[in-house]
Amino acid sequence: MARSKSAKGTGRSRKIARQMELLAASLPAEIKPVRGVKLKHVSAFTMLVSVICLCAFLAGRVDVSSAKSARGDAKEPTMFLGLRTAVYDAPDIAKAKAWYSKVLGEEPYFDQPFYVGFNVGGYELGLVPSKDAASKRARAGVAYWGVEDANAAYKRLLEMGATPLEEIQDVGGGILIGAMRDPFGNVLGIIENPSFKPGEAK
Repeated sequence: MARSKSAKGTGRSRKIARQMELLAASLPAEIKPVRGVKLKHVSAFTMLVSVICLCAFLAGRVDVSSAKSARGDAKEPTMFLGLRTAVYDAPDIAKAKAWYSKVLGEEPYFDQPFYVGFNVGGYELGLVPSKDAASKRARAGVAYWGVEDANAAYKRLLEMGATPLEEIQDVGGGILIGAMRDPFGNVLGIIENPSFKPGEAK
């Protein structure tokens, strides 16, 4: 009985082996194992592609450190372009307008209750009404107006009602400056500067 079972199992194994042989024979002849590229060729090709990609990346990469350094070294553009306007307080704007019109020898180009403006050689002398302005205000940001003859201008302004504050003095290089208070308490500076050329000012 045992021998019969053994014979039967052997027959079955042979049958399976025969079926596998038939299946292999039925496969198309062109399906064969593909021969691969040699490993050293694959490695060389991969390395070449990697180097090319790296070069392309570095070529297009922005150097952030250089950009920051350039921004740090760059000078800031000039903010101030030159004097444009000097403004003075006037407790009585009508009287101030009349006085400065006489001093400057011309009428204001802008005349409103809230502001009076004179054109002085391309620069502006402005008057603003200020009823609470002290008669003798502290000096702050004094503007010095150019004159051809500092001594003559100083004398004339005093004759017209200004009060002396700083007598004309030579500060070097032929430059003469002086200061006074106008009848409204403002500090008014004058300067004679042979090096200054109004036509070259912006």
